[in-house]
Amino acid sequence: MHIQLLRTPSYSRRCMQIGIRLVCWHFNRIATNKPVDQKYQRTFRLDTEKTLRALYVVGTVLKVNLNRSAPPSSTYFSVKCSPNVQYRITPPTAKSGPIPTPFNGNTVLLLTMDTASKVENDSKLSVMYYGKKMKVLGKAVVHLTAFEISLDVDADRDGQVERNNPNKGSWMWGPNGHGAILLVNCDSEHTCRKSLDSEHAEVTRVSDLKDMSPMVLRTSGPAKLPEGYKLTMHISQGDAECVRVFSVENPLVGGEDLSKEVPCLWGNAEMNFYVEGLRFPDKDFEGLISINLSMLEPSSQGFPETPIFTDTVVFRVAPWIMTPNTLDPVEVFVCSTTDNDQFLKRMRRLVENSGCKLKICPEDMNRGDRWMQDEIEFGYIDSPHQRFPVVLDSPRDGDLQDFPYDVLLGQDFGYVTRTAYGKEVSSLDSFGNLEVSPPVTVNGKNYPLGRIIIGVAFPTATKGRNMTKVVQDFLWAQKVQEPIALFSDWLLVGHVDEFMTFVPAPDKKVQIFSRKIYFFHSKEITVHEILSDEKLKAENNYVQSCIDWNRDVLKRELGLDDDDIIDLPILFHVMENRAVAYYPDMVNMIVLGKNLGIPKPFGPKVDGRCALEAEMTSLMGGLGLSCTYIDDFASYHKLLGEVHCGSNVRREPFSFKWWNLEM
Repeated sequence: MHIQLLRTPSYSRRCMQIGIRLVCWHFNRIATNKPVDQKYQRTFRLDTEKTLRALYVVGTVLKVNLNRSAPPSSTYFSVKCSPNVQYRITPPTAKSGPIPTPFNGNTVLLLTMDTASKVENDSKLSVMYYGKKMKVLGKAVVHLTAFEISLDVDADRDGQVERNNPNKGSWMWGPNGHGAILLVNCDSEHTCRKSLDSEHAEVTRVSDLKDMSPMVLRTSGPAKLPEGYKLTMHISQGDAECVRVFSVENPLVGGEDLSKEVPCLWGNAEMNFYVEGLRFPDKDFEGLISINLSMLEPSSQGFPETPIFTDTVVFRVAPWIMTPNTLDPVEVFVCSTTDNDQFLKRMRRLVENSGCKLKICPEDMNRGDRWMQDEIEFGYIDSPHQRFPVVLDSPRDGDLQDFPYDVLLGQDFGYVTRTAYGKEVSSLDSFGNLEVSPPVTVNGKNYPLGRIIIGVAFPTATKGRNMTKVVQDFLWAQKVQEPIALFSDWLLVGHVDEFMTFVPAPDKKVQIFSRKIYFFHSKEITVHEILSDEKLKAENNYVQSCIDWNRDVLKRELGLDDDDIIDLPILFHVMENRAVAYYPDMVNMIVLGKNLGIPKPFGPKVDGRCALEAEMTSLMGGLGLSCTYIDDFASYHKLLGEVHCGSNVRREPFSFKWWNLEM
């Protein structure tokens, strides 16, 4: 079969009365004029053979090509319409209206209505076609019913769902940005059998609705749609695994349901929906989700309806945000074991003095796994309508692996994890190897939520250990705390908290602790032996070069000066070709406001006082910080960890709203 594209007017106007119009675009000239109207335009075809009925959505434009519906030999046309119907002709003509007007090339009628109809078919449009001698060749008549339809969200991020915000279908970062925000519904309202709310395709408790983003369908017009018309909500297949929409307690779209008819009330009505996120941003999901509402028009009998109007709203899924040491503590978590009674006693006193809560994980839960820092990392998610803490469960999966899910997960306390398999998991996947800086400004770029810090292998290493890819991908995908990679594989345990931490400073600047290899001169024979150990000196020269590398990275990536870094004294020795602390590691501390819980170093005594404690107390006193020294030698240090490794802190969230970031 051959298809010919003819340019004769008679063919283009009237051939194949019941056939399909094929479309061919040709670009033999460059258009310089902007579109006549930027609103949602819908092509509408007139018919001189029968009276048509059409549904019009307020705010859109019906675009009618008068040439295409004109009878052969038509030279003139005239337009009449009801008072509430507005139209204009393009290209503009000298005159238009009920007086016959000559065709001017490809003549287009742009039709709008300002208000919804009170009853069906209450408006009318008619177009008369004339020949050269003003002979009437045909008449096209359309009865119009106008509806107002708006799918609305909190696009201006003020906690209220405004009506038909012009920016609701897009997202923009910054204080002057726009776009709705969606929380991953990762907490649990279920009390009898704990599970994530996002795992359920129904709402079992009204309290769960506050974790979801509100969305409102607003309509105005006659009490019902014209016969055969439908309103349908739909999402893409890619978004279906990331979002679910509820109409009160009933699921509408999401999961396996990509599209569903909306059984809404018409007239002047509102219908509330609730939207929940199912996935955090990740390597394969940027975090943007579109929800569409389409009006479907009946077609020929036996055929499906076709869309004539679509309203779209866009959400961005809220990122998981870490909290740095400089934020106020809320609750401290530690484990109880058979050998850490003295440790717990000192921790209780420190926590009480800091005005926060202490949560002790009993031995029947931790099963001897005391490394609370390594199992979890606390963070939160935030939106204009709701905010709650979310714990990130590490892939290490030691004997504490059930604690975050069984104990922490609950109402308004969320849970997320990333699972790695087999040999992918190493000590670097424990979350002593995951920290975050306070807010910083680097080369003019502001990081008001700080920057995530992870430890990896040295860039030139061929067989080094790294944090598993699934966790790194997750952290990078959150966007708001751009990660920094430090070299931590030189350590036997391999965690960044072994050589650095952050403390609050009175001038609001970041204060970071870095290890400095330090040999104390004393007449004690044990110290003399240390000073005479050439192997130990060589090991510590290597360690110092590793620390200096990381120091330079942090200065560059956090915009720090040397005055922002405090060097602390330490010695290392090497086991299995990697370094461990020679004595309790003071940098591996817990920070609770102005109170610091520091591993007791048991250093050489000078004038009856531990020289290491004296120097640390002096350095911290200059920052207005108070030091509490905690004996963790037997219960933590000998097991290759310290105070920070054995504790964790849930903190207040940032006051800064992540969506105001300039990206």
